[in-house]
Amino acid sequence: MDDRYENREGNKILIAASGTGGHLFPAIATAEHLQHSIEWLGVPDRLETSLVPEQYPLHTVRMGGVQGKLGLGSIKILSQFIQATVATRRLLQQGDFRGVFTTGGYIAAPAIIAARSLGLPTVLHESNAMPGKVTRWLSRWCSVVAIGFKETKQYLPKQTKTLWVGTPVRSQFLNESQTKLTDPAIPDDVPLIVVVGGSQGAVSVNQLVRAAAPTWLEKGAWIVHQTGTNDPDTHSLEHPHYIHRPFFKNVAALFQRATLVISRAGAGTLTELAMTGTPSILIPYPFAADNHQAYNAKAFGVVGASKVYRQDELDTATLQKQVLAILNDPEGLTSMGIAAQALAVADSAEQLTELLQATMG
Repeated sequence: MDDRYENREGNKILIAASGTGGHLFPAIATAEHLQHSIEWLGVPDRLETSLVPEQYPLHTVRMGGVQGKLGLGSIKILSQFIQATVATRRLLQQGDFRGVFTTGGYIAAPAIIAARSLGLPTVLHESNAMPGKVTRWLSRWCSVVAIGFKETKQYLPKQTKTLWVGTPVRSQFLNESQTKLTDPAIPDDVPLIVVVGGSQGAVSVNQLVRAAAPTWLEKGAWIVHQTGTNDPDTHSLEHPHYIHRPFFKNVAALFQRATLVISRAGAGTLTELAMTGTPSILIPYPFAADNHQAYNAKAFGVVGASKVYRQDELDTATLQKQVLAILNDPEGLTSMGIAAQALAVADSAEQLTELLQATMG
């Protein structure tokens, strides 16, 4: 650490986390365990403006990600990056921070570089099996990279210091009083299929499920479907045992009660499925950056926790058949649940907190 900062008396940590629930939920879960004062770095008009608790001061910088080939738009992104780095460096200097904690994504780049320029320690948490571009490019500049999947280490530069800690989950997954499903009310003696598409929803998965659902309903299953807010066909299927909403607050209770979950393969959702030991069918989002959802799903598929299908290989008849085959195999369901739970790290937030305290004092 730079001599100018090693004897600081400040007790603050800057958390840089922005965008999707996959970046924000682990950061919030970790923040709840920290004894340090916390300030937050995010982007205007992103999810953090509504999710970050009021007690954490939120600073925003404008940042965009590099998508596809470099072009004229890259000049604007580079300009934003420079301005964001300068603003973050100024914040760190004036705020008397001990260091930076980030969960990756493009907001991590100015945070890591600004901290590095000041000699401040940085801990980066990478929740995906295939690390993102920023993690791969800048991990060697971090004090340590905490990883959610053991497989992640092989995709990082050899000089990167890593520690496997799993991925922190929302507090509702750790509170037994919140894992009893009361809303919606589902009979205890029926199989329950839960469908989720991540914090952004998944229109193509929604369409596929609604086409296949009548067969499952005829066989006595109930379906709880989290559609997200971007689905134009939300009301195209109506049935007393098919319950759909844009979002359900208590996902922990849903997963705990579910017989089977059909989902994308975001790292946050998979971590939650592991915590509740829930069997799943995973349909990785085919356009995810670096195809990272496919790598996440593979980690669950190889141990038997999930059945994994590419979106382009699934049609209505195939999905109908596969779901019924799983529901009609109680021993197989039990094995899938045990395999999923074996991937859980229940004290991930505590481990990450200890790492931050050891790194930053």
